[in-house]
Amino acid sequence: MGLHFHRNPDGTTTGRNEAKGFTVTHAEEEEVKRQLYEDAGWEYTPPPPPVPPGFHRFSLVHDEFRASGFEDERYAGLRARPPEGCVPVDQGCFALECERPGKTLMDAVAGTVAEVRREHGLVMNSLGVEKPQEGFDADNKEGYAARIAAHLVLMAADRARLLGYGRKEVVRLLDATGIE
Repeated sequence: MGLHFHRNPDGTTTGRNEAKGFTVTHAEEEEVKRQLYEDAGWEYTPPPPPVPPGFHRFSLVHDEFRASGFEDERYAGLRARPPEGCVPVDQGCFALECERPGKTLMDAVAGTVAEVRREHGLVMNSLGVEKPQEGFDADNKEGYAARIAAHLVLMAADRARLLGYGRKEVVRLLDATGIE
């Protein structure tokens, strides 16, 4: 079964349940999602309320090729004493669901990654974004697109480390892009 969503030029959202042929268009994207879930017989959970100004909501994941799971002993201290505003969760691997302060999403993620590394010796290496090539809205610096960008940077740093590259090589590559 496939549920598909499309933002229309007039600002409305259209959703379609391919299996049943059900289509709905509404000004509120969440209402479209609710109706499609209802039509599909799935439980709908509304999104959490917005975070206060200056705060950002994100998941930080410790994702390894050699998955060890949420209960791994390496996570004991982090499960017992997570950073303020973060809650440990089992996502098939160890993750933190966070609402943290920061000027931007990248700033909040960077501060949290640094705190976890400093306090627990663990480098969180993902924001848990699946299919990061999809849904990228370059006009929204603080939304899903920002999560994709932060996820890719963390993943690239982790993969480079696993291959034996150091900070200098990664920074050199970033500098070579001309990003200011």
